[in-house]
Amino acid sequence: MADKPQTRSQYRNKQSGGSKKKSQKRGKRVVANIFKTIFFVGLFLAFFGIAAGATVFYDYAKDAPKLTDSKLRDPLSSKLLDKDGKVFAEVGTERREYIEYKDIPETLKNAILTTEDARFYEHDGIDPIRLGGAVIANLTDGFGAEGASTLSQQIIKMSYLDYTNKTLARKAQEAWLALQLEKKYSKNDILEIYVNKVYMSDRVHGMQTASEHYFGKNLKDLTLAQTALLAGMPQSPNNYNPYEHPEAAKKRRDQVLTNMYTHDKITKEEMTEAQKTSITTGLRSKKDREDKIYKYDSYVTQVLSEIPKEYDVYRDGLTIHTALDRDAQEYTEKMLNTNEIVNFTDDEMQAGIVLQDTKTGRVQAIGGGRKQKVTRGYNYATQVKRSVGSTMKPIADYGPAFEYLDWSTAHILEDEPYTYSGGTPINNWDFAYKGPISVRQALYQSRNIPALKTLQAVGLDKSEEFVNKLGITYDEGQNVESNAIGANSSNPMQMAGAYAAFGNKGIYNKPHTVTKIVLSDGQTEIDTEPQSTVAMKESTAYMVSDVLKDVLSIGTGTSAAVPGVPAAGKTGTTNIPPEFTSKYYYPSGAARDSWFAGYTTNYSIAVWTGYDDKKKYVSASEQKIAQRMFSKLMAHASAGKTTADFKMPSNVVSVPILKGSNPIARAAAGTASDKVSYELFLSGTAPTKTASTPEDEKKKAEEAAKKKKAEEDKKKTDEEKKKEEEAKKKAEEEAKKKAEEEAKNLTAPAGLRASYNAGSKQINVSWSAVDGATYEVTVNGSTTTVSSTSVSVSGGNPGDTVSINVVAVKDGNRSPASSTTVKIPDS
Repeated sequence: MADKPQTRSQYRNKQSGGSKKKSQKRGKRVVANIFKTIFFVGLFLAFFGIAAGATVFYDYAKDAPKLTDSKLRDPLSSKLLDKDGKVFAEVGTERREYIEYKDIPETLKNAILTTEDARFYEHDGIDPIRLGGAVIANLTDGFGAEGASTLSQQIIKMSYLDYTNKTLARKAQEAWLALQLEKKYSKNDILEIYVNKVYMSDRVHGMQTASEHYFGKNLKDLTLAQTALLAGMPQSPNNYNPYEHPEAAKKRRDQVLTNMYTHDKITKEEMTEAQKTSITTGLRSKKDREDKIYKYDSYVTQVLSEIPKEYDVYRDGLTIHTALDRDAQEYTEKMLNTNEIVNFTDDEMQAGIVLQDTKTGRVQAIGGGRKQKVTRGYNYATQVKRSVGSTMKPIADYGPAFEYLDWSTAHILEDEPYTYSGGTPINNWDFAYKGPISVRQALYQSRNIPALKTLQAVGLDKSEEFVNKLGITYDEGQNVESNAIGANSSNPMQMAGAYAAFGNKGIYNKPHTVTKIVLSDGQTEIDTEPQSTVAMKESTAYMVSDVLKDVLSIGTGTSAAVPGVPAAGKTGTTNIPPEFTSKYYYPSGAARDSWFAGYTTNYSIAVWTGYDDKKKYVSASEQKIAQRMFSKLMAHASAGKTTADFKMPSNVVSVPILKGSNPIARAAAGTASDKVSYELFLSGTAPTKTASTPEDEKKKAEEAAKKKKAEEDKKKTDEEKKKEEEAKKKAEEEAKKKAEEEAKNLTAPAGLRASYNAGSKQINVSWSAVDGATYEVTVNGSTTTVSSTSVSVSGGNPGDTVSINVVAVKDGNRSPASSTTVKIPDS
């Protein structure tokens, strides 16, 4: 049935109600449309964001550096091996000892992974789950409980990227490279790289190196507590250094142990026991670490200087084989740095010493200085350039004379007042002259004038030729006559090499420490040993050696003698320059440098001693120190070994020569042994004339004197004899009377002078001579009797005025005293 018609108001109300329902429907549709729009817009924005993010990521990642094995694994330090093939030092830009994956202890692997990257074997270089877990772990267990970066990311940061750069670009490149790393290398390789790459404080890289540095042990020998300490250090190496921050180091170690327990790698009992362990347990002492740093430093310095330039010892991972004898090296260092073997006057005295194999040139020990606490410090054995003094005489003078002039050891030289070719006088060390002496005597007594005459006979050019063959060169323009007595400079390394040739039958081997180099591939070997060269005839070497043996037995080097060991050698001292002697007081015999170079058929040693301070001097007694150092080290090196004597070549003959004969003559049979010297000649050059025996000469002289006296007696009458006797008696009486008168009239010594020498802290007193008298010198009541006209005495304190009396004494009579005073300045 149809509705009834409605009024206008009813109609409007009806229409209004319908519109409201429609409006509600439309509202729902609008809301739905808005959400749909938001969803699609959000989806679009998310897609756009991902696309934009990917674009940005790609833009950053494309600029990432390329992965290279050399960059990831870093430069390798080089190992130095001793003569027995054992490592004694490592050098490199970083202290790093490489360890392969197979040798990494499981305990260390577990400690690292549970702390740094527990899902290491499950991710591909980036671990979102690890990142979230690390945030939670750090919030619940404390900062440092777990790291957010994977091992791969850490390796990338250590190898390529700036730690301080926190930009999005750096993070994108880190992530990209971490993914590439995982594609290129196996998990085992990555863990191996990490263990060897991490910084462990104290300039140490790699955990194997750190194990040696902190505990003096291999990684496999560490305890659980020690392993955990190392595993936890890479997060903040300096802050977890157990020497500098023991409390922080312990806290970090204990966290690592907790992580290992949490991941079921150790039991609770193992964790608790390890956490109870003191952080210092097993740590090496500071002295032990320092000793290792400075260990054999002089030897290491020389080794590094011998590496060919095409190899980088600091990066190439070389294995360098050397001739180092650890026992000899440690003995040498003990000798230099204590007074247990040789007594040094003070700590300022420096010394350099080299021990070399005579036959090969291999240097087995180097003492580069005393009391040095610096790495790669100044090496007084190889770098010093000091005048060598008389140690040069066998090299520049007598060796060349035997070699080029065929001199014998009996060749006569006149020791007399003499000058250089330019007219400058030359003196012997004792300012005396011996007259005609043999080459042997001239060398073992270290006479300067015969040495110069020998060099002049050889000629400067031939002498330099001989010197150069022994590895010594002069500076430009320094081939001069004063080199005859060692004005040229050298060092113990060169001198040991030169002297070794005399003991090696004339064969020269350049002194060297390195015997071969093995490259990092472990296969390629580089032979670095120098070639031997013939420096002189075997006869020359033997003649020099035979004479230099006398230096140790009856010459200037008796303190260098080695009981039971046939050795040869030569002393050397250098003068203090006039510019110092004119300003400062120096006692008689003082020297700037003191040397001793010597050898056996097994070893050659050269020693230098002296001071850096040019004002200081080596006293006459201190000059024996170099000799004692030679003796002690040679005895130590030779202990338990057979040392053969020098063997005379077949073209050399030993002939008994009458001492003092000139021309040279053979000693007759029956000549007293102290009148005979056995001298060396090249075959065919020995004298044939035999001298009369001393008994024959004495008998002839007696008979001649008797005959002469008989003839004279015949001519004299009794009266003449009487007159002679009376005249003789009268002369004796007059002489006696004159002496008595002179004794009664003794006068006080004239010209008395006294002065105080602040340098020596002594009073120098002098006066004019009284003929035939001795003198009593009294200083502040203390009397000294002398025969000279000067004396240096100690006495008094700063500010004192010292009284001095001098009395002449002759034939029991005393003169009046001459007196003076001297004031000692206030200090």
